[in-house]
Amino acid sequence: MTTAKLILDGKEYEFPTVVGTENEVGVDFTKLRPTTGAISVDPGYGNTGSCASSITFIDGEKGILRYRGYPIEEIAEEASFTEVCFLLIYGHLPTQRELDTFNEKLTYHSMIHEAMKQFFDDFPVTAHPMMVLSAMIASLSAFYPRATTDEDRELNIIRLIAKASTIAAFSYKKSVGQPFIYPRNDLTYTENFLHMMFAIPAEPYVVPPVLNKALNLLLILHADHEQNCSTSTVRMVGSSQANLFASISAGVMALWGPLHGGANQKVIEMLQKIREDGGDYQKYMDMAKDKKSGFKLMGFGHRVYKNFDPRATLLKEAAADVLAGLGIDDPLLEIAKKLEDIALEDQFFVERKLYPNVDFYSGILYRAMGIPTEMFTVMFALGRLPGWISQWKEMREDPKGRISRPRQIYTGETKRPYVPMKDRKATVATPEEKLEPVTV
Repeated sequence: MTTAKLILDGKEYEFPTVVGTENEVGVDFTKLRPTTGAISVDPGYGNTGSCASSITFIDGEKGILRYRGYPIEEIAEEASFTEVCFLLIYGHLPTQRELDTFNEKLTYHSMIHEAMKQFFDDFPVTAHPMMVLSAMIASLSAFYPRATTDEDRELNIIRLIAKASTIAAFSYKKSVGQPFIYPRNDLTYTENFLHMMFAIPAEPYVVPPVLNKALNLLLILHADHEQNCSTSTVRMVGSSQANLFASISAGVMALWGPLHGGANQKVIEMLQKIREDGGDYQKYMDMAKDKKSGFKLMGFGHRVYKNFDPRATLLKEAAADVLAGLGIDDPLLEIAKKLEDIALEDQFFVERKLYPNVDFYSGILYRAMGIPTEMFTVMFALGRLPGWISQWKEMREDPKGRISRPRQIYTGETKRPYVPMKDRKATVATPEEKLEPVTV
């Protein structure tokens, strides 16, 4: 075992290093504070390994993404989404029998309790689908409270994957004022979701194969992505031994943020803005290089990938296929391609390694499929579900697992005596105190 040396206040300390299977190196600071009295400071945890995981490997410098060792390019080309779910959660590719059994269980548990329909009725029509998804997933804890054995937990995993797509589709139907469409036993997982989204009672609906293929790809490409904001949230909440549904519900809320799962919605809004302004994409590329403009080019660059995002490459091809297969001529796609062409040649973007990421094309694909913008993040959540579950499961099964408890550097006031109210000087009223009372 190799060690790393730290010199603090003239004293030298040694800490062990940890090497992963892909030779990534970390310094084990588990005993940093007990040994030195100091802590490491890493805002945003950009250089901190919160766990050891065998699920997903990313090499941002080389544009590599692998699930359980399998390259994303091969997985995306060959696998079904439920096959990827099985792989991530159980650690190996399923046999045909295992996959058939897994799919049968998902079909069997795809219905939600009839009492849950009342929850949908009570949400205002303006409720965002991500809020509804998080709340409904959390409510599953009330319907399936027992999870004291491995068998209980495994069954809840099946229930969650199966019911999440139904909940997501129902939340969409609620937002547009259409009646719910129940899942069918003769459809695959992805076909069922599209059917529940777009079918109308008494009218036949056949899922277009091109849409089913696109959805399968999108879900797979979002299935897991190492220790991002939402995944870390799931692990942190789960570390308190919160149940699966509560932990995943928290992950949904973390994903809702525009800097995380909401980024593809921002891409579409940006492209629409450019189109409405006459389609002058060069103007906006110039604005992106001008810090004073206040304009930010959405969908370019990634905190992890410093070469290219392999998922974006796959989605670029898929977007063209879907639009061609559906006979859609989307001007936003043409603007997107022009922006990408410029970014790949302009030294400003090349030097900063601002390549298109997965959000750049996923929004265009969802738009082509007829999925409204406010559902984009919900689609992201459906895809990320098996990753969250596998990370939660791995964390709970780790014998060395402990509750997450980050430290801090305190920058507040030092010790001072309490001042009784009668001795305090008058202060200016806060903005909150100045507000007029509002009757709701």
